Amino acid sequence: MDFLSAIKSIAGEECIFCNEMMSDHTTFKVGGPAKYFVVPYRAEDIKKYILAAEEYKIPYYVIGNGSNLLVSDKGYDGMIIMLGRDLGNITVNGDRITAEAGTSLARLFNTARRHSLSGLEFAAGIPGTLGGACYMNAGAYGGEMKDVLTKVITIDRQGNTHEYKQGEMELSYRNSIFIRKQEIILSAEMKLCKGDVEKMTHKVNELLEKRKEKQPLEYPSAGSTFKRPEGDFAGRLIEECGLKGKGVNGAEVSEKHAGFIINRNNATARDIYDTINLVTDTVLEKTGIKLEPEVRLLGDFSGNT
Repeated sequence: MDFLSAIKSIAGEECIFCNEMMSDHTTFKVGGPAKYFVVPYRAEDIKKYILAAEEYKIPYYVIGNGSNLLVSDKGYDGMIIMLGRDLGNITVNGDRITAEAGTSLARLFNTARRHSLSGLEFAAGIPGTLGGACYMNAGAYGGEMKDVLTKVITIDRQGNTHEYKQGEMELSYRNSIFIRKQEIILSAEMKLCKGDVEKMTHKVNELLEKRKEKQPLEYPSAGSTFKRPEGDFAGRLIEECGLKGKGVNGAEVSEKHAGFIINRNNATARDIYDTINLVTDTVLEKTGIKLEPEVRLLGDFSGNT
């Protein structure tokens, strides 16, 4: 049996696609074909996909909605496992919410609000899923996932599941033990507190309006492109270096917010990659500070596309 047949036997042909364009699955709207693209309907199938990939020595990568990802124009010569809405079950028990990794942060907040639970307002406008948010310790406007996470269930490359409690996750700015161990997040539990629905709604509306006012939401992007350097802000440094509006071909440093690189006009992944390098090189030369991309790169960016 070859790898494709093995994957099809796990959950049926309707779950796997060959040469699926990643431009359809990333918020940058760029990226070439993934050789294999699977969408698990059940959490237990993820283990089977992983073990099949390990057996056949096929590289694999897990995504949510591709909101923090730049995939090469050459695509990905392996298997993409997309954790989407089918892995989006949510359970509320008192002041605790447990949800699967494919749950969108917006849906998670709305569920919390319906139960008058506060603590996820910061996440309402982040265009990602719970799995990715835990993985990267996502945050915005003063809130982070580490503020609410109490338990995370993962699976490793050998198919073993692990449970991490609050003090074991090593959550820091855009970092976690899950990144270091390269484990896949299956679900997470969060502890919230009772809140006033009207106040929560008002706060989120304010945050969403602030995003709309200050961020280039009208263009494809991956949110903040660079991590915040210690004691400063990436956007401030980039603007100070005169890089607003600069870029390569269809990619550009946003005029609205210098911390964002946008797909302004049919950019390729290479355009965005080269613009990232333009920014990091210029800021390093002019300020001595080396910016680190927050966006994760997937695929081959060497040479020409």
